[in-house]
Amino acid sequence: MTETMTSVQKDASLKKNTYIFTGALAILLIAATFIFGLYVLAIAAVSYAVSFIVEIIFSKLRKKELDYGWMVTPLLIALLMPPAIPLWTVGIAAFFGVFFGKNIFGGSGKYIFSPALVGVLFVLISFPAQMATLWIDPQTADLFTGATPLNLFNRGLPMNYGILDLLMGSTIGTLGETFRLGIIVLGILLMVFKVSDWRIPLSYLGSFFVITGLAFLIWPGDIGKDPVMSLFLGGIMFGAFFIAIDPVTAPVTGKGRIIYGIGLGLLTFIIRNFGTFHEGVTFTIIIMNAISPLIDSKTVEKDVTSQEVAA
Repeated sequence: MTETMTSVQKDASLKKNTYIFTGALAILLIAATFIFGLYVLAIAAVSYAVSFIVEIIFSKLRKKELDYGWMVTPLLIALLMPPAIPLWTVGIAAFFGVFFGKNIFGGSGKYIFSPALVGVLFVLISFPAQMATLWIDPQTADLFTGATPLNLFNRGLPMNYGILDLLMGSTIGTLGETFRLGIIVLGILLMVFKVSDWRIPLSYLGSFFVITGLAFLIWPGDIGKDPVMSLFLGGIMFGAFFIAIDPVTAPVTGKGRIIYGIGLGLLTFIIRNFGTFHEGVTFTIIIMNAISPLIDSKTVEKDVTSQEVAA
């Protein structure tokens, strides 16, 4: 009887956390709509429609009800899109992410890589022109096909944006990454309410800041970039607070999650400074998703051993 109640309570807690997390993402989508226009809602609608069809087909094949967490992936995919992206690209990303990134592995709780990133990575590699050039400048509401602030920053070129612009979303970028003040506030609230584990975003952002700061001191102007501005550019904030914290793809132990976060920070620094794609966050999280089981195999074994010794 106790085990049944514990299972029921755990499921209720997971549902509550999922709904809170979905609500936080919805707030960022609403903010993106105010910043970039009503086309944002069309992007979200296509992502949801394609994802829903794929999820329904798999639920019928498995003869199971549609799980309560299905809404998260299409919302993440929408928030990872450029604001002027063609809708067909969004549909392909949603289909690939939900079909190959999630349901092929068995659905919620069983996938290996972040399904949203699987879909986004597929269209990023397959359709780079659509994913890397179709921006909207929030300050003028015009289509912008030039370099993003992160691209300019990495090249050592001047930017017309300050910290306040970056915080309030007055910059070029994907739908979910630009309103950084909202990302920070909502991310902290998710940690306070224990919807997400603080270890991953803090170790991710902290290690990236330290590594970037050391490089800035040793090689200023070359490899080393301003560590504060580096944190406020690109999608690292959104990735740290809303994607890397996925409990399905992250390690299960506290120690493992700190190691995971440090690995994310190191890889993001390497890819941003030495890779072809200046962003780095998408590739970083996918790589660390693959390493997550190895981290578990080391940290879980040590935790079990420590408990046995203590007993």
